[in-house]
This record gives sequence, structure tokens and C-alpha cells, in this order.
Amino acid sequence: MTAPLIFILILLFGFLGSSVWVGFSLMSIGALSLEMFKTIRVDRFMALDFWSTATAFELVTLPLFILMGEILFQTKLSENLFAGLAPWVRRLPGRLTHVNVLGSTIFAAVSGSSAATTATVGRITLPELTKLGYNKSFVAGALAGSGTIGFLIPPSIPLIVYGVLAEVSILKLFMAGIIPGLILALLFMIYIGVRATISPELAPSTSDSTTMLFKLKSLLKLLPTFLLISFVVGSMYAGFASVTEAAAIGVLGATILAASDRRLNVKVMAGALMGTVRTCSMIAIILAGALFLSKAMARLAIPTDVAAAIAGFDLSPMALIFMLMFFYLVLGCFLDGLSTIVMTLPVTLPLVIAAGFDPIWFGVFLIITIEMAQITPPIGFNLFVIKSITGQKIGEIAIAALPFCLIMIGLVLFLTFNPGIVTWLPNTMR
Repeated sequence: MTAPLIFILILLFGFLGSSVWVGFSLMSIGALSLEMFKTIRVDRFMALDFWSTATAFELVTLPLFILMGEILFQTKLSENLFAGLAPWVRRLPGRLTHVNVLGSTIFAAVSGSSAATTATVGRITLPELTKLGYNKSFVAGALAGSGTIGFLIPPSIPLIVYGVLAEVSILKLFMAGIIPGLILALLFMIYIGVRATISPELAPSTSDSTTMLFKLKSLLKLLPTFLLISFVVGSMYAGFASVTEAAAIGVLGATILAASDRRLNVKVMAGALMGTVRTCSMIAIILAGALFLSKAMARLAIPTDVAAAIAGFDLSPMALIFMLMFFYLVLGCFLDGLSTIVMTLPVTLPLVIAAGFDPIWFGVFLIITIEMAQITPPIGFNLFVIKSITGQKIGEIAIAALPFCLIMIGLVLFLTFNPGIVTWLPNTMR
């Protein structure tokens, strides 16, 4: 291990341990490392890096998709999701608990944020299911796990960040996330069904009976959302629109939906725009710091040295993937998903590519592993979101979410041995 790398690791743990902002920490570490080990004009180097980050065309996609989610957050979408899905799952083992999974999957397709998905769906489902006598921990665990799907189903904000950093097609990343995301949702539903069958008291039956006509009418509440998703995702897959153009279509569609709910006014739009600015500013400062640190590490030849050191262990490609999975699982206990991506990718991506893995596949692999960070204490954002809604202890929610974390580990292993599941859909694109 080289002296620059040791120096950077010491600074990294020091800055993060002192609760300094991630973006500022990354910038400071990069600047101090260059000052210590390289004779270079750090100010000029930093200015050029910030300019290249700020002017990256791919980043235009980010505020548009965030704005789409912010506008929809102001509508009755969560209420419509519950009302539209509930009649179809009442007779399934686990009953209305499945609304958490299905609702999160649908909202993920218009949000791109795990925390936003959890908060939006949870505000409706958690109070309603608790009132109906469902086990509070069981429902909270299901929501915590289901909320992570927001990172995988397009338009995923972490996938956009990964695409920018890894310099791979964001459109192909979006397509690559669809099938694994749907598989994950199905696995969650299977677990809920099996668990509720073994312990029926977790999801008690209700006397409500629903006719097929009532079920079909309930789908009308979901129709606007499905149309929006179809236009956004379909336009990208068919090649009619780029990712940025599809995001613009999404903003227009979200605005129309908000207007149809009669919730579109100056206050709502101002709130959506301010929410977008806050989120984008946070992501921008982290990205700028990450890219600067990445280039600083490249100048210091750290990725090359680390790659050579790992190559010295003579690990097989599969052993490398297992090591990285364990690495990200541990790191996820202390860092949020976005920070994990931007801080580790400069080192891990070259190793993975050198081992012969597709960077598109690795993007999905990485997203699933950081999804686990959303439900692992002490940092798991989804746990805190649910705590704010239910008042439960973090530890209690984390234990309830543990089976869903294990399911995600199983999916990662499955995709490792079957990478074609990830790459098939992107490869069918025009």
C-alpha cells in the first residue's frame, strides 16, 4: 500500500468521523494529497475539474427527473396507488402488505429516489395497515425493503451518478435495472406471502369483498401513472427520445397529473423547484468533490497501485466480486449509497473491467449492494424515514428489514452467475 493511499484513508476517516460534509471532505482530501505528494497548481487543477463537472451534458437529466418526482410528490399519487392496488392483493397471502412492494415499484418508476419512495408510500400504507391490525414491525420491514427498489428501477438517481462517473450510457443502465428490479419486487412478495402463510396473524383477513368490476374500476386510479411511466421508459427504449428528452417528457406529464388532481398552483411549483434545487445542489457538490478526488488519485497513480496489489493476490474474477460485495456491505453500514459510489468507483471500476466484467452489469451489481445501505444501521436512510412515520426504534425496524437485506444478497449472487439477465435488455436496444 502506497504512502499517498494511506494518507488519503487517514484523511477520509478523519473528515467523515468529524461529520464534515461529504463533498467538502472529498475536495479537501484531494487538494491536501496533491499538495503533499505532487508539485501541481491545485487551484487551477480544481477549477478545471469543477468546470468539466458542471458542464457535463449527462447531468441535465438529473434535475429533470428529480423535478418530476418532486411534482408528483405533491399529488394524490400515494393515495391512488393504495386505492388502486388494494383490491387486487386482498386475497393473496400477506394481503395488503403487498401494497408496500407494488406501490414502491410503481413510484420508483417516477421518482428515482429510495427515500422519497419510502416516505411517499409509507405515509399512506403504514397508518392504514396498522389501523387494520397488521403487525407493525412486519409492515415496517416490508416497506423498508421495498423502498430500496427506488434505486434500481429507472429513472434511478444513483444510476445516473454511476453513468456519469463510469462514462457509460445512462440509457443502457436504466434498461439494465428494469428486469433485476422486477425480480427483486417478486422475491419480496414471495417472502411476504410465505411469512404470512406461516404466521397468519401478521396480516389478518378483512371482511371486505371485492367484485371483478370493482377491481377493474380501481385500475383507473393507476392509469395516469402507468401512462406516464410508459411514455418515459417506452420513449427511451424505442429510441424516440434520449434520456434527457424523456426526463423532459416526464416533467410535462407530472405537471399534467398535478393539474388533473387540482393541486397545481404557485405554492406547489415553488416547493417542487426548491426541493429540486436542494437535492441537485447536494448531489452536485458531492459529484464535484468525488471527480476531483478521483483525478487526484489518478495523478498519484493510486488506482494502478491498488490494482497491482490486488492482482498480486491472484484472485479469480468471482473471488474479486465476492470480495467487493463484502466490502460494500461493510461500507454501507457507515456511508449512504451515493457517497459510497463516488468514493469507491475510481478504484473498484478499473479492477472489475480488468477482470472482464461488463461495466453495465457492475452498475446494477453496485446499485443492489448500496440498496442494502438504505436498511442497515446506523446510517440506513429508509430506517430513519420509517421511524419518523411510525415512531419505532431504529433497531426494531432494522431487524424487521433483515430478511429483505438477505434477499438482496441472494439476488446479487444470482446475477453474478447469470449476468445475461442484466445485459439482455440493453443489448436489444436499437
